[in-house]
Amino acid sequence: MAQSKTSARLRLGVNIDHVATLRNARGGSLPDPVRAALLAEKAGADGITAHLREDRRHIVDDDIARLMEVLTKPLNLEMAATDEMQAIALRHRPHAVCLVPERREERTTEGGLEVAGDEARLKAFIAPLREAGCRVSLFIAADRAQVEAAHRVGAAVVELHTGAYCDFHAEGRQRERDEELQRLSEMATYAHSLGLEVHAGHGLTYDTVGPVAALPEVRELNIGHFLIGEAVFVGLAAAISEMRRRMDAARGGI
Repeated sequence: MAQSKTSARLRLGVNIDHVATLRNARGGSLPDPVRAALLAEKAGADGITAHLREDRRHIVDDDIARLMEVLTKPLNLEMAATDEMQAIALRHRPHAVCLVPERREERTTEGGLEVAGDEARLKAFIAPLREAGCRVSLFIAADRAQVEAAHRVGAAVVELHTGAYCDFHAEGRQRERDEELQRLSEMATYAHSLGLEVHAGHGLTYDTVGPVAALPEVRELNIGHFLIGEAVFVGLAAAISEMRRRMDAARGGI
């Protein structure tokens, strides 16, 4: 019997950016984000995510080169849609490229990519990445217009921004949290109906991952900051193992 969508195993992508943040806070080479990526692979990560920002505030170019050399699981390269980043992606040809909005003054990615207002440029930007064999994902808000635009420009994947849902949960705003979760659910279903693979991420913790992991159309979660923070107390392998356990429990024990 075929598995239901709800019971299909959910992939976990571990974002190692903030190991590099710790390294860069003091300078030098430690802690090494590449070592963290290898540990994450052993602990059960299905892929590794790294965001090469224009200002190189955490991951740097050499990290990407080293990750491409040693990883046995897929690398998801998060980046802005700029000529510089496109050239880097075409040189390394990671398994996946996730296009994200980027502003120098933000502490972290604060919203989804504006696809609907930039379709012509993004379609041209994506084309050579697809031709090079990269699976292109767009990090977007749970918004119908953005989902439709992502489909039109040729993305294979949309990653739904879960930041608002997580923020509402942290602030105790239950009604707004539930409304945002409903939007995530509806847009996951809609994106799936258009033939897009659906991922989700940003701000997820042990307390918030369950309802998102339970969404049947979501195939992958990308989680970083919380896991690196939790690793300070319990170790990276234990943090990933517990996240994996909660994801699997939400998925019906698969």
